Amino acid sequence: MIYDALVVGGGILGFSTAYHIKIKDPSKKVLVIDKNSSSGQGNTAKSEGAFRNVFASMTNYVLADSTIDWLNHVQEEMEYDLKVSHIGYLWLFNHDQYEKLESVFRLMKERGIVLKFLKKDEIKKAIPDIVTDFDPSDDENDLMELEDIDIGVYAPKCGSVDADALCRFYEAEFEKLGGETCYNTKARSLLVKPDLELGIPGEPFIWQKKKIVGVDTGNCFIYAKMVILATGAWSEELLNPVGIDPMMRPKKRQLFVFKDQKLDSLHNLNDLNVEGVLPLTILPKCGIYLKAEITEKSVWLGCADNFGRAFTLEDEPEAEEDYYLNDIYHVVTKYFPCLKDIRPINMWAGQYAINSMDLTPIVTPLSGLIYVGAASGSGIMKSDAIGRVAASLYYGEEYAELYGGYLFKVSDLSLPYRNVEKETFVI
Repeated sequence: MIYDALVVGGGILGFSTAYHIKIKDPSKKVLVIDKNSSSGQGNTAKSEGAFRNVFASMTNYVLADSTIDWLNHVQEEMEYDLKVSHIGYLWLFNHDQYEKLESVFRLMKERGIVLKFLKKDEIKKAIPDIVTDFDPSDDENDLMELEDIDIGVYAPKCGSVDADALCRFYEAEFEKLGGETCYNTKARSLLVKPDLELGIPGEPFIWQKKKIVGVDTGNCFIYAKMVILATGAWSEELLNPVGIDPMMRPKKRQLFVFKDQKLDSLHNLNDLNVEGVLPLTILPKCGIYLKAEITEKSVWLGCADNFGRAFTLEDEPEAEEDYYLNDIYHVVTKYFPCLKDIRPINMWAGQYAINSMDLTPIVTPLSGLIYVGAASGSGIMKSDAIGRVAASLYYGEEYAELYGGYLFKVSDLSLPYRNVEKETFVI
């Protein structure tokens, strides 16, 4: 059997793409395969599930903003519980940091992004547990070069979603349309064949036109008219052997979960969001961020440790408790003393698929293959838009209609005709 489309990777980008291909034409025979035992068990399951529409790049803004509107639509109108909560994002800066970004925020507001600017006293009123000023005579504060908090930028349209629930939504809708799934099935290599097979041993030769025609799972060959590769950080395992540059590097990211009565105050705040909880808050030091998790009344914490963290691909990345206790702990407890002497009750690690070229997703055609990936840690928050772009590319359409009606030029995310701005607003 030859499938119309074979989607390799049953995570959020794979299923979003499969769903949008299938809904455009339910007669298409579409198969999704994944090495895990169920959907979304790779890096989708390791995600913090945060979403934001606050980007310097117009491309990233459009992809994220339309996806957020889609999440709201699924939650409210389709009545599928994705646990969407608009707790917001809160960036904290000292004066110098803010001044360097002031023109970027001005541009964002011109685009229609809603931002609320908070003064020091407003931050302290909203989050009583936070420390905004450090004593310069304190040797420890001086040694750590801690940054005071002078200004906060709060974005209310941002928040969090249950990444697993979102992936299962796409899977369920895909299967309702007749889509097929096959788990515990790892694509070990891409099958490369000549356009015109001659039956000569050694094919394909360098003078023959070649294309991807399917995958080898080790147990069988699966053939398709088009292969969609959406394996995230693992894309290089399949693309490198056939000489295709994935334009992506994997980097480990870790999350630590805390639950203690001393943190209850972070679930009982005023002034910022209707849920009355700590938004996803980015500290002015070390790329540390934390948020209140409503469903389990806990606090999740991560760190964008770029410099010093190697690009490595791990099959089963593990969180490093010592990394929190001996490193992050000393900074975060200066800003949030309520975290002192509390150990994480849970922790895990996943891998960002970072496109260091412009920090914008790639959806590009190759011979017999569409590569969907390099989302740089923002795959969840742009998932619906990316799936629509990939589906439109599959059907040979020039534009993809994103949720809400925005027409996005499909080739803008491709590699041959790429037309995107480099993202400069990065956590």
